[in-house]
This record gives sequence, structure tokens and C-alpha cells, in this order.
Amino acid sequence: MHLKGKTALVTGSTSGIGLGIAKALAAEGASLIINGFGDAGAIEAERAGLEALSGAKAAYDDADLTKPEAIADMFARADTEMGGVDILVNNAGTQFVSPVEEFPVEKWDLILALNLSSAFHTMRLAIPGMRKKGWGRIIGTASAHSLVASPFKSAYVAAKHGLAGLTKAVALEVADAGITVNCVSPGYVWTPLVENQIPDTMKARGMTREQVINDVLLAGQPTKQFVTVEQVAAFVLFLTRDEAANVTGANLSVDGGWTAQ
Repeated sequence: MHLKGKTALVTGSTSGIGLGIAKALAAEGASLIINGFGDAGAIEAERAGLEALSGAKAAYDDADLTKPEAIADMFARADTEMGGVDILVNNAGTQFVSPVEEFPVEKWDLILALNLSSAFHTMRLAIPGMRKKGWGRIIGTASAHSLVASPFKSAYVAAKHGLAGLTKAVALEVADAGITVNCVSPGYVWTPLVENQIPDTMKARGMTREQVINDVLLAGQPTKQFVTVEQVAAFVLFLTRDEAANVTGANLSVDGGWTAQ
């Protein structure tokens, strides 16, 4: 329970990778603030489950991370109710696929706001409190697309490359303050979001389920295995430990060898 007495804010944590990270942090005793959208009953069940896991407080905040004022309100609440944020995990994100000349401007703006600008706002609001305590951990969920590109994902690739650059710059600014700043870059992770895309891809490409998994989704991952939510969460958890105090400014791949090629 090495995180007892620490408070973690995980954005985009009502499902998928974010929820997995929240559970891993709670299992080490952290108080949690989860954030995201979804069914109110399901979110409340997850919130209560986190409290049972950690023996500490877990709160839910429905802040729309595309709105800087909503992010500021969430941090004000964290300061008042939880004593500030010790661990910040910028996990929220969205995706849209389109040729660049047809890319809807509003989708570009949304992806940049949620995947990149929100991390700037959370960092600038979290760091003053971390400086006062002389301790902090900031971790971004980037992507293999923070290191390499795929066609038709211009906004996502731009945002994730931006998140990797933001990570490096801020890590240097706070390097002497007991604060580390890193990002973790998964390849394809087996989540409901990915699983639910398979039937449509089968239909569109005239493929079997196995062909879609091996020839489309896992084509770029030499291990031919999906990254699991638990593997990503374990990596994030390690970055919160004292043993990781000198890991900062790093972009750490968890991608089955994708970006080694």
C-alpha cells in the first residue's frame, strides 16, 4: 500500500485503460478522482468499488476536458475535498479516422483539445501543489502513434506526438522539484472499444474475425498479442514508486515491438 495518503486523478477513467489504471492505484491505497462519461449507475458502481479496494475516498467528476474552465473547477474540488492531486494520469482521448483533405475541422479541434490541450491544463494546475509537497507523479497515456504514424489519423498522431513533446518539456521544468513526468505508449490494447470494431471491419473487408485480429489489428505488433489493460496499469504503477524517481521525461513503449521496427 505504498500510495496510502496520496491522491490520484485519472482522466478518462470510467472504462478501459483509465479504469484499469485507477484500480491499480487504488489497490496500493491511493485516494482516487475518476473522470469521464458513461452510464451513471455503472460509474457509481466503479467508484464504490475503488473505495472498497483502496480503503480510501474515491470521487467522480464529470468535467468536460475540452473546456479549460471545467478542468479548473475539477482541480478546485480536488484541492478542497482531497487535499490536492499527488498523481496525475492524463489518459482521456478520442479518435477519428479520415483522409486529411476530408478531415472535419470540428473533429480536429476536438481531438487536439481532448488528447493534448487538456493535459496542458491539468499539468499547469497540478504542479503548484506538487511543488509545495516536494513530490509528484505525472503520467500520460500516449500511444505508439506518439512515435510513428498511420495514414488517416492526422489529428490523433499530431496530438500524441504533441503529448510526448509536452512530457519532455515539463519534465525538464520540474526535474529538481521531486516531480517526474513521463508518458506510456501502448500499441493495440484489448478493450471493449477495440473488440466492438471487429464486426464492422469483418463486414467492410470481407474477413473472418481471426483475419481482422491478425492481419489488421496486430499486423504491426511483432508479438502478435494485444497489450492488456493490466500491463499498461502495472507500468503506470511502477512510475509512481520511489524506484522510478529518476525516470523522467521518458516515452515508454508497451507495444509488442511495434516501434522497434
